[in-house]
Parts: sequence; C-alpha cells; structure tokens
Amino acid sequence: MKKLLVAMMLFALPVLAIAQDMNPVKWEFTSKKVNATTYEVHAKATIDRGWHLYAQEAGEGPVPTSFKFAKNPLATAQGKLTEVGKMHKAFDKNFNSELKYYENTVTFVQKVTVKGKAVTKVKGSVEFMVCDDHQCLPPTEVEFAVNVGGK
Repeated sequence: MKKLLVAMMLFALPVLAIAQDMNPVKWEFTSKKVNATTYEVHAKATIDRGWHLYAQEAGEGPVPTSFKFAKNPLATAQGKLTEVGKMHKAFDKNFNSELKYYENTVTFVQKVTVKGKAVTKVKGSVEFMVCDDHQCLPPTEVEFAVNVGGK
C-alpha cells in the first residue's frame, strides 16, 4: 500500500509542476502622455486562446481583476481604473452566476497626475484569475513599475 501511495505521488509531482508553470496571461505595462501633467498608465493583458480573464466587477464566485497602486507623492491617480476591450457576459454553471470576462486582450487604464517635472515611477500590482472551459487557475499577482513624468 505504501509503495502504491509513493508511486502515485511521484506521478502527480510533474503534473502539479506543469500546472504551476501554466501562465495563459501575459501583461505589458506602459504609460502614455496626455498633457504636461497627465499620463495614462496602461496594463494590457494578452490572454491565450480558450482562456478568459475576469473583469473588475466579475460577478459572484471568481476572483475579479484588481489593481493596487503604491503611494507616490509625485503621482496621484485620477478617477476610476477603466477597462478597454470586448466584455463578455455569460451565466457560468460552475459559479452559478452571470459573469463578466474578457478573451484575447483587454487593457486597464488609470489616469495619473504628475507633480513637477521629475521622472517618477507608478508602481503596484495586479491580482487576477483565469479560467477555461474545464478549469480555473489560482489567483495570481503580478507587480509592475511604469515611468511617468519628465520632458
């Protein structure tokens, strides 16, 4: 019995390791100058085919996409973080809820006002969860830092 249990555990380890390496979302963080003191911080998610990334207000059940911005005395967030992409809404029997999500790509945009002319960084993290038709991956957190300000 012990040998069978050990053998099963040895076969399960590679499967678990592969599942942990699975990363169906690639993030790209950039900034765009709007005017002398205003920038947009863009967080673009490219989602592998067959997977979907949940919206900030996803519905009941999955972990919604959320952003945390570090405090910076030289850069202040203005307004709400917006989502730019084709949002899908569908009832999910696994969560027994109507859910909002994105496929392929979505860009999250936060306007930022910069004080002075110095270059500074907007830092933070994004937490998100992705699912396909058969499984959901555990929530993942990705840190980011984007330059804003300057000439």
